[in-house]
Amino acid sequence: MHVPDGFINAPVSAAAGLVAAGAVAVSLKGARRELDERTAPLAGLVAAFIFAVQMLNFPVAAGTSGHLLGGALAAILVGPFTGVLCVSVVLLMQGVLFADGGLTALGVNIADMAIVTTVVAYLVFRGLVKVLPRGRRAITVASFVAALLSVPAAAIAFTLLYAVGGTTDVSLDKVAVAMVGVHVLIGIGEAAITALTVGAVIAVRPDLVYGARGLARPLKLRVGGELVDARGAAEPAAAARSHRKVWLAGLATSLVLAGVVSFYASSNPDGLEKVAQDKGIDEKTKDHATADSPLADYGVKDITDARVSVGLAGVIGVGATVVAGSAVFWAVRRRRTTDVSPVTLPEAGAGPEAGAGPEAGVAPKPAAPKTP
Repeated sequence: MHVPDGFINAPVSAAAGLVAAGAVAVSLKGARRELDERTAPLAGLVAAFIFAVQMLNFPVAAGTSGHLLGGALAAILVGPFTGVLCVSVVLLMQGVLFADGGLTALGVNIADMAIVTTVVAYLVFRGLVKVLPRGRRAITVASFVAALLSVPAAAIAFTLLYAVGGTTDVSLDKVAVAMVGVHVLIGIGEAAITALTVGAVIAVRPDLVYGARGLARPLKLRVGGELVDARGAAEPAAAARSHRKVWLAGLATSLVLAGVVSFYASSNPDGLEKVAQDKGIDEKTKDHATADSPLADYGVKDITDARVSVGLAGVIGVGATVVAGSAVFWAVRRRRTTDVSPVTLPEAGAGPEAGAGPEAGVAPKPAAPKTP
């Protein structure tokens, strides 16, 4: 659903850009609360995984394909604010490096594919989690439904933007019906990918899934007839090791999907491209500003072997996205830690004055003389 330059006029594109910039600014602030020692290293990986899976167009109808949007997946795995940033990083990489999605339409794409999908999906997900029986299956079911609804929501959002700033005179009723109809089918694929991915991560490390926090109960041991928390000193080290394993496994999966499987993706136009061709929305499409990029159209320039060209472009894209995403989320996480002011604790056995005096710059009061 990458909107190219020329679909939406300049004033509406500029307004969408301002909305997108504001949403990204809010998300940067909100992500500080979401990112911790568990999710921060994985956020960049989530962006890279979304980039890789977006290369895998799947057929949904005669002559039409679809691909993952990723808003629901990112919101559930790392949180809604971080999710907006993840998809925004992907869209920026695609627009700049691969000429996918117009540069003047970047704000439109972020508003549609990053903000709308993430917000709608997370609201639906949280609502379902509250009413469904508590457990891993509920998380998977909620992920499926949330992802399914997020895609036609994005299609409706594009239709509204086109109604305000469309550059061609096309019947909006026909555009709306066509967009929602095909994107409901694409939503089924989005839902399946999202539910399978979330379910796989939950099966290995439920504590790494933002939407499943609180799902895992602490291990209890019976001591002297009472249940107590079992917290061993080896737990943090074990968690760190499995954390690295999850990261490496996710990166390897992303590289295989983008570098190998992407060659077999459907070559049919995606939902928006098909509707644009059928309804005449694309009459005023402009050439992409980076159409001559060495990686334009997900191929490496001057490499004649299509399999190698697509695969190498995919690997470069995954690498660039994980580096860019990790840099953003590392900076956000570092800003969070520096925002926390250090607190000087009183020494053991010291009274309130001993703890408060140095903090306030006041010397401790001398002890009162004992009465003989």
